[in-house]
Amino acid sequence: MPPPLLYYAIPFFLLLLIIEAIISYKEQKHLYEVKDTFSSLALGIGNLLSGLITKALIFGLFMLVYQFRIFNLSASNWWVWVLAFFADDFSYYWFHRTSHHVGWFWASHVVHHSSQKYNLAAALRQTWTGNLTGAFIFWLWMPLVGFHPIVVMTMQSISLIYQFWIHTETIQQLPGPIEYIFNTPSHHRVHHGVDVNYLDRNHAGILIIWDRIFGTFTKEKQRPVYGLTKNIGSFNPVVVAFKTWGDLFIKAASAPKLKDKINYFTQPPGWSHDGSSKTARQMRAESKD
Repeated sequence: MPPPLLYYAIPFFLLLLIIEAIISYKEQKHLYEVKDTFSSLALGIGNLLSGLITKALIFGLFMLVYQFRIFNLSASNWWVWVLAFFADDFSYYWFHRTSHHVGWFWASHVVHHSSQKYNLAAALRQTWTGNLTGAFIFWLWMPLVGFHPIVVMTMQSISLIYQFWIHTETIQQLPGPIEYIFNTPSHHRVHHGVDVNYLDRNHAGILIIWDRIFGTFTKEKQRPVYGLTKNIGSFNPVVVAFKTWGDLFIKAASAPKLKDKINYFTQPPGWSHDGSSKTARQMRAESKD
């Protein structure tokens, strides 16, 4: 197994969270709400606990795939780590983008977007089901190509650690070159916004260049409204973790045709067979009319 970098980072996460909360209180910015914060922390703890088992299973699967590797990319070469960085970030972009466009993956990812506050605690608000429902498939190509699973999972941890600090409203615009290349608080605030022009934008992990290349980049123009287009309405971490899954299966069961049942899992969030709800693309199109 790779070194548990994410676990080592937790004390620093909590320290920065406390500092941000104190600043918010002193400046009366109201960035934190007690129930919301505890919900985020509980979801983060649940993610860590579920990860103890699921990440071990995924590591085993990666090792199995690695036995059939095409190349031998030795981790003793510095350039292999550089390649792994870009490979992981590219994989994360497509995983993240898919999570916003496929109902099956959104049912797990929705947890991260469920807070109506945007703060460092929200960064810890993570899924309990993502590993079990296939998020790892977006990285399976890396051990097949020849990256050792320890390298792959180390890079995944580095990416998650990086993404912690961008969940804040205390940092505004950074110097132009940084904003152009890297994912920043400004870019990620857009991603968490439910404003129609912000929906399904800025899917980057560390490098915002993927969004620029693949046409999903949007610059922050106004302060976003955070949360979901239809909020879950509960601070109970169990409800937040599983409600969207329950809704997804109920809607699929109620659809009259097999094709429609399948579409609830494969089409974007908000898709409905009877037009009772709308996708982000439909909402964006209506806003331009």
